[in-house]
Amino acid sequence: MKDLYSHIQKQDKEVFSALEGEETREAEGLELIPSENYVSRAVREANGSVLTNKYSEGYPGKRYYGGQQFTDVVETLAVERAKQLFGAKYANVQTLGGANANIAMYFALLQPGDTVLGMDLSHGGHLTHGHPVTYITKIFNFVRYKMKNPETGEIDYEDMRKTAVGVKPKIVLAGFSAYPRELNYEKFVSIAREVGAYAVMDIAHIAGLIAGEAVKNPFDYGFDVMTSTTHKTLRGPRGGLILTRDSEEIAKKIDKMVFPGLQGGPHMNNIAAKAVAFGEALNPSFKTYSAQVLKNAKAMEEVFATSGVRMLTGGTSNHLILADVFGSLGIPGKEAEEVLDSVGITLNKNAIADDTRKPMDPSGIRFGTPAITTRGFKEGECKRVAELMIEALKNRTDQAKLSSIHAEIKQLCAKFPIPDSFV
Repeated sequence: MKDLYSHIQKQDKEVFSALEGEETREAEGLELIPSENYVSRAVREANGSVLTNKYSEGYPGKRYYGGQQFTDVVETLAVERAKQLFGAKYANVQTLGGANANIAMYFALLQPGDTVLGMDLSHGGHLTHGHPVTYITKIFNFVRYKMKNPETGEIDYEDMRKTAVGVKPKIVLAGFSAYPRELNYEKFVSIAREVGAYAVMDIAHIAGLIAGEAVKNPFDYGFDVMTSTTHKTLRGPRGGLILTRDSEEIAKKIDKMVFPGLQGGPHMNNIAAKAVAFGEALNPSFKTYSAQVLKNAKAMEEVFATSGVRMLTGGTSNHLILADVFGSLGIPGKEAEEVLDSVGITLNKNAIADDTRKPMDPSGIRFGTPAITTRGFKEGECKRVAELMIEALKNRTDQAKLSSIHAEIKQLCAKFPIPDSFV
C-alpha cells in the first residue's frame, strides 16, 4: 500500500488514510454489487499515467492541439480492440460514463420531443432510460414498458409492440440495471423495424459477458447501436463506450455529438486504461471468466431457492440476482444491506417490480458475481457465500452469530486475494 501511494502519503495524509481504508475494505470484504468489479494493476497504472496531463480535443489524426502522436496510439488501440470485442464497425471510446454515452446517443439520433420506448426502472430498467427524475426527460418523450410477469421475467412484447405502433418511437431501447434474464433481441429489432425506429441496446451490465461470449451479442440480431460502461463485467476503468454495428452515418452523428457536441477534451489516461482492459478481454482467459460468472450466479440462485427466498424472475440467466428479502424474510432492503455490510458483504438495496416500499428503503437487494469471480471463486465458494448471507439476515440481531460469519468472510477473502493480473 505505502509503495503504491508513497507520494500521497508524504503530501496528503487525509487522502492517503482514505485510500488505505478502501484498500483494506476491498481486501477483507466481498464485493457483490453487480455493477462493480476489480481492475488489474495494469489498468490502474494506465488510469494514473502521464496521459492525464494531455489535452486531446478531437479524434485520432484530427486533433485541435499538437503533441498527439502517443494519444493517437492509445485511442486507436482502444477503438480497434472494442470493435473486435463486440463485432462493431465503429466505436467511440471518449464518453466519460454510461449515462454520458446514453445522453450522447439520444442527442445524436433524436430531435427534441422525439419518443424513446425504454424499460421501466421499477421493472429492472435504468435511470437514464427515461425515469422522470432525470433531466433528459424534459427534452425527449420517454414511454416505458414492463415485465408481463415478474415471477418469470417475461417481457410483454405484444403490449410493447402495440405501444410502439401507437407512439411511433424513434428509438426502441433495450437494456437494464436490475433484470436477471436475457432479452428477446429478435422481438426488439422486429418492433423497431416495424415502426421505423433505431434499435439500441444498453449493454452496460452485460458488456463483459457479451465480450466473453457467455451471452448473446445484440449486434448478431440487427441492433443498430450499443451503449455501455467499461467497468462492471467488462472489468475496465470507469468510463463509457458507444458502438455502432455498421452504419457510417450513425457513427459520424455519434462522434460529432460526443465531441464537440457534449464534451471537450477526452480523458486520455482513462482511454489508455480502456485500451488495456479491452486487450485483457481479448485474451482467451476472459471467456473462461465470463462463463464462470454465470455458473457462480446459478450456484447462488440454487441456495436462495432452497432457502425459500423469492427471487424476481424466478432466478437468473446472467450475473445478478434480485431478491425480495422483505417479502420472504421480513427484513427491508436497507436493513439487509446494512446487516450484510457489517459482516463484510457489500451489495445494494433495490426496488422490486411494483414495490410498495420507498426507493431508499425498498423490498429487495441486488447482488451478483463479477467481482468474486475475479477473485477466483467457483460454485462451491459462491454457495457458501449465499448460505452466509441468509444466515446473517435470519440472525441479524445475534451479534455472536454475525461476528462468526464476518470471521468466515475474512478467511474466504484471505484465501482468494484480489489478483494483480488476469492474463
